[in-house]
Amino acid sequence: MGDYQFLMLKDAITCINQKVNLFAVILDFTLPQRTKGTDYFCKLKVIDESHSEFWVPVHVFAQEIDGLPLVASVGDIIQLSRVTMTVHEGDVYAIFNNKFSSFALYDGKDGDNFHPYKVSLRFHEREHDEKIIASMRKWLASSEVIDVPNFSLLREIDRVVCVNLACKVLHISKTTNDKWMVFLWDGTDAPPISIYNKLEDELHNPLPLHFEPLPPSRDVLCTFPTVGTILRVILDVDCVTYILQLLKVDQWMKFFHVFCKMHDGLWYGVFTSSSMIRDMPNDDILIFERQSNCDQRSLGELDRMPYWSCPWPSKITGSM
Repeated sequence: MGDYQFLMLKDAITCINQKVNLFAVILDFTLPQRTKGTDYFCKLKVIDESHSEFWVPVHVFAQEIDGLPLVASVGDIIQLSRVTMTVHEGDVYAIFNNKFSSFALYDGKDGDNFHPYKVSLRFHEREHDEKIIASMRKWLASSEVIDVPNFSLLREIDRVVCVNLACKVLHISKTTNDKWMVFLWDGTDAPPISIYNKLEDELHNPLPLHFEPLPPSRDVLCTFPTVGTILRVILDVDCVTYILQLLKVDQWMKFFHVFCKMHDGLWYGVFTSSSMIRDMPNDDILIFERQSNCDQRSLGELDRMPYWSCPWPSKITGSM
C-alpha cells in the first residue's frame, strides 16, 4: 500500500500478512519487558472510530527500551507506519518491527498542539497528519470509549486486591535481598489486619514492625508524615531501571494495577509487569482531595489518632 495511505482498523484487520499504516487511540498498554533474547517488547490495545467496540492488539519490539512507544496516558493517539497485520489462533493483531516500522505518539486531548511527544527513528511527518489527529481528538471528546479509572484510598483496602492508587512517593530504597521498594502515602490509614498468633509465640517470634528486612534510617523516617499509613510497594518487574527513572520522590503519582497483600499483620503492595505508573499535574483534583482531608484531620480534635481507632481512647494527660 502507499506510504501516505492510512487505513481504519476495520479495513486493516482484513489485510493479513500485509504492511499497513494506522492512526489509532491507545486503550491500554504494558510496561517494557525483555524478550527471551536481547530485545524489549510491549503490548498496546488500540481502537478507532471504525472499531471502537473491540480493541486490536499491537506487539512492539525494539532493541532498547527507549525504542518502544512509552505512552504517557491511556487515550493518547499513536501513528503506526508499516506494521504487519497477522493472525494467530483466530486473533488478528499488528506487529511492529523496528527494522522497518515507525511510530509517533500524540496527546489525545483536544488542542492546537499537533507535535508528537515521542517518535521512533524512522518516523516522518506527513502533510495530512494534523487533519487526522484533529478528527480523532474530536471523536474522542464526544465519545465515551475511554473509561475514567477509579482510585482507591489506602483506608478502602480491606482485602487482597488489585487497585489503582494516587499517592505521594516518600522514599525509594533497595532492600537487603536486592529488591527495590517504594514508600507511598495518601494521608489515610489502611485498615487493621486480624492477627491469629498465640500470645506466648510473641516471645520467640514477635510480629515485625516493618515489612522490609531493615527499616529506613532514622533520618529518613523523620521525614515521613505523622498521619496516615506508609504503604511499602515492592517493584517486581524486569525493567526496574526504567521504573526508577519514572518515580519522583516528594511527588504525587498514579499507580495502576498494584496488588495489595498482607504479611504478618502488615499491608504491602506489589508492582508487577501488569502495573503502570503516571505523573500527576499539581492541579489534579485527587491531590487536592487527599491533601485537604489530611489537613482537616491534623487540625481536628482527634489529632493524629488512626482512622480505625474507634472508640477513641481518652487522653490520660488531659486536664480535668
